[in-house]
Amino acid sequence: MARRILVMGAGAVGSYVGGYMARLGEDVVFVDPWPEHVTAMNDAGLTLSGLTEAECFNVSTRAISLTEMQSLTREKPIDIAFICMKSYDTAWATMLVKDYLAPTGFCVSLQNCINEETIAGIVGWGRTTGCIAAKIAVELIGPGIVRRGVPLGGEKHTVFRAGEVHGRITPRIEEIVKLLSSVDSAKATTNLWGERWSKLVANAMRNGVCAATGMSANDCDKEEITRRLSIRLAGEAVKIGQALGYELETINKFSPEAWIAAMDGNTEMVGKMEKTMEESAIGRSDDSRPSMAQDIAKFRRTEIHAINGFVVQKGKEIGVDAPVNGGLLEAVQKVETGVEKQSLDLVRYI
Repeated sequence: MARRILVMGAGAVGSYVGGYMARLGEDVVFVDPWPEHVTAMNDAGLTLSGLTEAECFNVSTRAISLTEMQSLTREKPIDIAFICMKSYDTAWATMLVKDYLAPTGFCVSLQNCINEETIAGIVGWGRTTGCIAAKIAVELIGPGIVRRGVPLGGEKHTVFRAGEVHGRITPRIEEIVKLLSSVDSAKATTNLWGERWSKLVANAMRNGVCAATGMSANDCDKEEITRRLSIRLAGEAVKIGQALGYELETINKFSPEAWIAAMDGNTEMVGKMEKTMEESAIGRSDDSRPSMAQDIAKFRRTEIHAINGFVVQKGKEIGVDAPVNGGLLEAVQKVETGVEKQSLDLVRYI
């Protein structure tokens, strides 16, 4: 019997990944709180686009609202539930999913931040897995419409890294990798926690900077102030991750040690990193914005506390300060609450 897949949170990532799975013929049900999006997906399907013609297509989909989830009681149980909600919505979303899982069903945290512990607290560690999506840059630009603003990773960059919390490669992780390989490059990892913190570093150095300044990803990479700020944000986050015992991966083409060296004033390393940042804008859409900047533009709550705030919190727990991440946290909070408008000046002196 075919597996049943549920995508809890049909935002940009959930819709994009689920749309590819639906095109494969998988039995996918999307759940989302935005009524217009649910209606559009049912009436006209999902329209996905990217930088090449092959990435542009429409696929028929089935979506339900949160209040319609009770109808799943009469249907086949869920084998795989992809949790794609914002971090602050993880707990209640997982609670809703829990009762509809098959006896061998499990959850996959396909989210920006580190939420596996929250999910496991509800469904148990044995039903919890994680998956990192790196450099995917997708945006829900309207009901039923998702746009990707960066090239496919392919052989140059592995976008999806799925893993068990205990680090072993299991059949269900191989199943997830096979599913995600229909979307972009994917692999199984034995280092889920190290991958998670490495992705947290990548988010900490970019998302909040774009959110506070109002600048696109390309503009941030072209501006010296934001490039230097990103380097210091990354260095702090790497230092704390290593102090916590995580085995960090390469982050945006540089080793963890390189980020710390650049933060500490290694001018040669800073120069190499800035050059790489400027080059990364080539081939990327000028409209591409990280998720936090999208949230600010749509007057939504951001994940700043789950990203830079999490770095600060974990640093405090082990006695390592993170003043740069703390400064960015304050800047984004001011924009998010309407106290300040987006501006480069908000981050100029962090």
